[in-house]
Amino acid sequence: MQGMQSPIMVMNTNTKRETGRKAQLNNIAAAKAVADIIRTTLGPRSMLKMILDASGGIVLTNDGNAILREIDVTHPAAKSMIELSRTQDEEVGDGTTSVIILAGEILHLSQPFLEKDIHPTVVVRAYMKALDAAVKIIDSLAFPIDVDDREQLMNIVTSCIGTKYTSRFGPLMGNLALDAVMCVAVDNGDGTKEVDIKKYAKIEKIAGGSIDDCRVLKGVMMNKDVVAPGRMSRRIENPRVMLLDCPLEYKKGENQTNVEITKEEDWAVLLKMEEDWIQGVCAQIAALKPDIVVTEKGLSDLATHYLCKAGIAALRRVRKTDNNRIARATGASIVHRVEELKEEDIGTGAGLFKVEKLGEEYFSFFVDCKEPKACSIILRGASRDVLNEVERNLHDAMGVARNVVHDPRLLPGGGAVEMAVSRAISEEALKIEGVEQWPFKAIGQALEVIPRTLAQNCGANVIRTLTKLRAKHAEWTTESSGGKACTFGIDGDKGTIVDMKELGVWEAYAVKVQSIKTAVESAAMLLRIDDIVSGLSQKGGPGAGAGTGTGVAPSQDDEEDPPEKLGE
Repeated sequence: MQGMQSPIMVMNTNTKRETGRKAQLNNIAAAKAVADIIRTTLGPRSMLKMILDASGGIVLTNDGNAILREIDVTHPAAKSMIELSRTQDEEVGDGTTSVIILAGEILHLSQPFLEKDIHPTVVVRAYMKALDAAVKIIDSLAFPIDVDDREQLMNIVTSCIGTKYTSRFGPLMGNLALDAVMCVAVDNGDGTKEVDIKKYAKIEKIAGGSIDDCRVLKGVMMNKDVVAPGRMSRRIENPRVMLLDCPLEYKKGENQTNVEITKEEDWAVLLKMEEDWIQGVCAQIAALKPDIVVTEKGLSDLATHYLCKAGIAALRRVRKTDNNRIARATGASIVHRVEELKEEDIGTGAGLFKVEKLGEEYFSFFVDCKEPKACSIILRGASRDVLNEVERNLHDAMGVARNVVHDPRLLPGGGAVEMAVSRAISEEALKIEGVEQWPFKAIGQALEVIPRTLAQNCGANVIRTLTKLRAKHAEWTTESSGGKACTFGIDGDKGTIVDMKELGVWEAYAVKVQSIKTAVESAAMLLRIDDIVSGLSQKGGPGAGAGTGTGVAPSQDDEEDPPEKLGE
């Protein structure tokens, strides 16, 4: 029959294509493989991964996001999973490992539904319903905390980073993270706080010294020395700070103008013009009596001379981000033209400007600020690898502190939330009619992967521990406990079932909700893929292996594709 002919695909012979069930199963396998890589890095008894990166450096870490960033994968679904961890890291700063493990487990449990010919759209619909139900259950488990109570905040941050390398240094990281976040937090006036860690909290790693020397500066530090060390002051009390975004050197013509000079006197005139201009600029600066001038652009020797004469210290070629931080810490405004300088542009918020030598290099400090709103964190440690790991841990701790300041709600840790949600979803599933019941229930089963992995990583008997925990949650009724939810979870150190409230293991609400949402949504997205087309790059030169799709044999020197392939 004419109408029933098979569809013709017009594609480059160099492309690989997977369709239908095969594509879905491959996606699930790839996502599972990524999840298995980092499964052992969850919890306080987590293992470390040692990764050799492309440049030959070594990365030692148990941070899910850092591990996946270094791994080179080719499968598009695996790439999507890695992207997932990066998104989680940017959004809330923590929970990168659990989001991957959860997404991998959801996809793994989706496989039987696809094999039973349940349509992916039906599965996805059930998943979205289950997600809404899960968020409602989590909301009922959450309880508010007082953001101004430092001790309480400290407990939260410490328990969130208890799984990290730095947990052996006691409360040090927690204190650093809290100090940094509290320093950067700005009240918006409507009861909310803006906390921009990325912009205004800078981490400076300096090898040498011990980890106990790490501290948060109420101000800004940067790897710069004054322009003329012998002639400019390296220590100024209560400095008047001027910030510029324009060069203090003679302007080259806007379009790099060429000047042809025929007489020697003209050359002298030209040099005199340059000199007069720089002198005029320096006089305008000196008129406002700053103690230190910071510019993002260049500063000529002549300008240095005039500034030294006026007793003004100067820093040049400062990064824009550093300049913004100084502006925020000292209250100065960044000026783009010297002619527009006014008294109110001068910053007087810093208590001290000093230059110190740390390790091999000189650093400039603007410290003891009245209202810093920006800070620098100095990290010291024995080696570069240790410093990098401490930095990653601190990033997570600051993320947790920021989330708690934004949304001051807490949840019990140690897989207690996941188990409570899992039980509630299993009960809810019984009310659903039709085929959607099974995928709905699957989300509850998938959430159990977190307590299971915690038990696995600390060497406990997994089946026995999980059964005990399930029983604990099953016999717990909200009526008998005075309306409280079950907060029993797994102690990640010993593998025993403990009430998380008593143990003091907490998680930020924002992190938990975000990780479950991200995991379910990404699993749903990968399930809806039914066709993968990947163009493979050709190894040969131009024309190598470029078949016409008509079975034409390749030329003699073309060894890229064997003839039987071309005839397919």
